[in-house]
Amino acid sequence: MNNIYLRNLLNKLEKWIDRKEIFVIRGPRQAGKTTLMLVLKESLIRKGISPKNIVFLRCDDYDAAEPFVRDHKAFVRAYAPLDSEKYYFFLDEYQYIPDGGRRLKILYDSFPNIKFIVSGSSSLELTGKTAKYLVGRVFYFALYPFSFGEFVNAKDEKLAQIYRNRNKAIADYILTEKDPPLESDIFLKEILKLFEEYMVFGGYPEVIKADNIETKKMILKSIYETYIGKDIVELLKMRDVITFRNIVSLLAAQHAGILSFDSIASDSKSYYKEVKWFLSVLEETYVLRLLMPFHKNLSTELKKSPKSYFIDTGLRNHIARNFSPLPFREDRGRLAEGIVLSSLISLLDGETEIRYWRTLAKAEVDFVVLSPHGPIPVEVKYQSFKKPKVSRSLRSFIEAYRPKRAVIVTADYWNSMELGQTRIKFVPACYL
Repeated sequence: MNNIYLRNLLNKLEKWIDRKEIFVIRGPRQAGKTTLMLVLKESLIRKGISPKNIVFLRCDDYDAAEPFVRDHKAFVRAYAPLDSEKYYFFLDEYQYIPDGGRRLKILYDSFPNIKFIVSGSSSLELTGKTAKYLVGRVFYFALYPFSFGEFVNAKDEKLAQIYRNRNKAIADYILTEKDPPLESDIFLKEILKLFEEYMVFGGYPEVIKADNIETKKMILKSIYETYIGKDIVELLKMRDVITFRNIVSLLAAQHAGILSFDSIASDSKSYYKEVKWFLSVLEETYVLRLLMPFHKNLSTELKKSPKSYFIDTGLRNHIARNFSPLPFREDRGRLAEGIVLSSLISLLDGETEIRYWRTLAKAEVDFVVLSPHGPIPVEVKYQSFKKPKVSRSLRSFIEAYRPKRAVIVTADYWNSMELGQTRIKFVPACYL
């Protein structure tokens, strides 16, 4: 298992591994699901589980999977003959198994001594055929391309420790109001260099491993053509592939923007319902993330239109045909905004809802964290500051909702200030 990058999700899987529920690990192609399962397998062996009690089946290998497809119960019994022993079955790329949900339900109910760990794309749930069989029997986990924290850890362990300390301090401020100390930051330039690489090329594992720009570009092209251009199209039996690709390109151009379904439909020569369906497909297959608006004043605030973000900026940049270095990019603020959203979701462990805020008068705050103690506005201003500065939009939000704390995400600036009863923290994006 040399040159394997550890993933944050591994800790969760290890924590719950002794429970009976089926693990379903979902995520896009080439995000590292197979590698994560192999690492989990090795973890079990290190804990004393005999290798003969662990079965790993590649379901996308027709010859290997054919006996399972022919008789799944007989297949499992052949590898797990003793009811008195604990077994672990890893079923990788399980979406290739026909009638997979019903088979898993039968196996779960028939073999209480077996833990099933299943991976696959979100196609496992797109039609509901799998999910409906597994209610009360499954724990779902999502594996995305590398977060920036995971990226730093893969690149430089020394910098990773510094990143974790700063990241935790910001998390404490958002979650508990504990104010992070403002220290001399002698490593910021080194971490910023990695952040700029991550913004341009993203976090797919093979892209991270590539040691030159041309190889990175070629891998991203392959991911696009295989995953978006082929897998999703074939899975959903799309007939109008050209329209689908056009919509994906339009969305790449509007990354971090508020969507107009009518405008996209017009520009792609599609129609409203088709655009909505394509968007739901891209969200379900972990290509896009949609963010809904925050509203309490129903007469003055935007209520329906989502913002859309590509989950991986490298994939987005391939589709947008723009791998220019960050200093020469007009869209660097939008790229940073997408990474900040992913970081907030990771920071909050998916337990706290995040929205964006925009009024009909066009005052806008990028993110609103809906904490139990009230909304926390987070504004992304990916630029250098010389002194604390608060935009009119953020001031408007603070006047309207009087939050206890707020965050302004900068390129490289630490500071804090008070605005009325609101404590505002300025933090570099690379630490969030």
